[in-house]
Amino acid sequence: MKNRFSIQLSVLAFLCVFFAVPAPAQQNQRIFKTVVYIPVGITIKMKDRQWLGSSWATIRSQLHVDKVYLETYRSRQLADPSLVADLKKFFADQGVEVSGAICFSDDDNGQFVSFTYTKPEDRAYVKHVSEMTAKLFDEIILDDFFFANTKKPSDIEAKGNQSWTNFRVKTMDEVSRDLVVGAAKAVNPKVKIIVKYPNWYEHFQGNGYDLAEQPKIFDQIYTGTETRDPADTDQNLQQYESYEIMRYFDEVAPGRNGGGWVDTFSIRYIDRYAEQLWLTVFAKAREMTLFNYGLLLQKAAPGDRSWANAAPALNWQRLSARAKGDPIFASVAGEALDQVKPFVGKLGNPIGIASYRPPHAVGEDFLHNFLGMIGIPIELYPTFPSKADVILLTEGAAFDPNLIREIKQQLMAGKTVIMTSGLWHALQGKGAEDLDEIRYTDHKVAVTSFVGAFGSGSGTDIGRSAAPILIPQLRFLTNDAWPVVRGIADNNGFPMLLMNEYGRGKLYVMTIPENFADLYLIPDATLDAIRSYVMGNFPVRIEGPAKVSLLAYDNGAMIVESFRDEPANVTILATDAAPLTDVVSGARIRGWMEETGGAARNPRRPGELPAIAFPVTVPPHSYRVFQAGK
Repeated sequence: MKNRFSIQLSVLAFLCVFFAVPAPAQQNQRIFKTVVYIPVGITIKMKDRQWLGSSWATIRSQLHVDKVYLETYRSRQLADPSLVADLKKFFADQGVEVSGAICFSDDDNGQFVSFTYTKPEDRAYVKHVSEMTAKLFDEIILDDFFFANTKKPSDIEAKGNQSWTNFRVKTMDEVSRDLVVGAAKAVNPKVKIIVKYPNWYEHFQGNGYDLAEQPKIFDQIYTGTETRDPADTDQNLQQYESYEIMRYFDEVAPGRNGGGWVDTFSIRYIDRYAEQLWLTVFAKAREMTLFNYGLLLQKAAPGDRSWANAAPALNWQRLSARAKGDPIFASVAGEALDQVKPFVGKLGNPIGIASYRPPHAVGEDFLHNFLGMIGIPIELYPTFPSKADVILLTEGAAFDPNLIREIKQQLMAGKTVIMTSGLWHALQGKGAEDLDEIRYTDHKVAVTSFVGAFGSGSGTDIGRSAAPILIPQLRFLTNDAWPVVRGIADNNGFPMLLMNEYGRGKLYVMTIPENFADLYLIPDATLDAIRSYVMGNFPVRIEGPAKVSLLAYDNGAMIVESFRDEPANVTILATDAAPLTDVVSGARIRGWMEETGGAARNPRRPGELPAIAFPVTVPPHSYRVFQAGK
């Protein structure tokens, strides 16, 4: 029976340091700077002072700007130093901070082309650009073309028997030290150099980006949070990555991740642009860089928005009125960012389920973002997060040669480890059998319905999928491992989540569909059961459909953001929750006690504490912000 009552709770119940190591407390109240990036083509165009004055007035009428990055070089186009100096003074006179920028791209042939760093003339040119720009600025950011992807005869000769990855990583480390940072500091010892990394972090090393060494070479790093449309682009990045990659890079370079960066490309509906901005600042970015000045002046259109009348967070009518009926992308950015400024400083430090990706790892690429899209908040680390009580490990973690030993230490200490089926496959024959005699097979099966249970018995029906979901078959020994969530195909069951006890801890193996996007086809009740095991005693979790993300903070604040095209009915569950306050509206939300019961009535893990349930509705392509205990 569900009992309704009022609850009082200290916010301290939400301070779960064992899930994520928080940043320094003084960062809790920081508000981001809004930054506009000016590429060299626009820099040169700004020689026309009439155009500069009118375009700047247009942008400033729609968007508050704190800072600009002024580019001196891109694709064999170099700005005149005297022009750059004049523009630097212009923006400074407008009360705007000004820093330099460089895009180390070669001539563009329709694809991204880097310099050939094995050619002496290219190396000399890179050094010259670094020196020239450092004479003009005390801070310089590198656009994310700072990689190596050529395979010219000189590259092939220099590579020898190395892999392309090893060769390029070593090359770009040397270029970073000598031709960029070293060259710049030789002419201006005060200069700070920032390397901006792109969004495709799972594949960095293949083009010479080195998340292990480069953050030690550069003064700061910067994060590409541009995810664009998840279906139409060649990268197919999921929306949650705009948040998750910021969090990962904060752990890669603690205290030295300068901000996030979003462009206007590849969106089918205008909400997609705003979502990227919101997620970047929700991840506690110090700066929100808008790429770029010229694109901000382009006309903006609403796009295909079947949900336009369902009160989405981005109100096109209000936005259009802001722009007097002629909205441009600066109007959209201004509306989206002004909307969140009143509460972003009230968010605490982000927390999530600890996960681990060594800097040069590959395997189940970008899976963390699909998991974020099914409501599992992720805090991703470049080193093994041994302090966490719950750790979720994907296939990339297998790049750590000590991983089995580290997993055993966690389990022996009474902690919980969740391994994906891809990671189990990678470790099979390499020590995984010492944890459990689960076998990853080459067989696949399409499941269509799901059952949840703990222990023996028939279990609970927890839904059918809208379409068959293809999964790898895991085989296990009965009564050694327990399938607490099963997928059913033609009266046969296959584990979706296996549980075993090892030492003092619990080990789970989570089956990942062959197509990660099929996670979104899993029925709501099945996702609820999976979340209850995977998230352990995390202070808050959600129940409801896929494509709804939970962002949690250590001061009891939380954001539920939906990327669905229709309203999402979501239940927020907290183990000891106080009444929730909707931070934007000020409304108080009352909850009711949800009893967990036994496995026959409830597929969630037995023994979990009764939770307080807060039902909320999130409009399509919108977020809602809540605070517990206030």
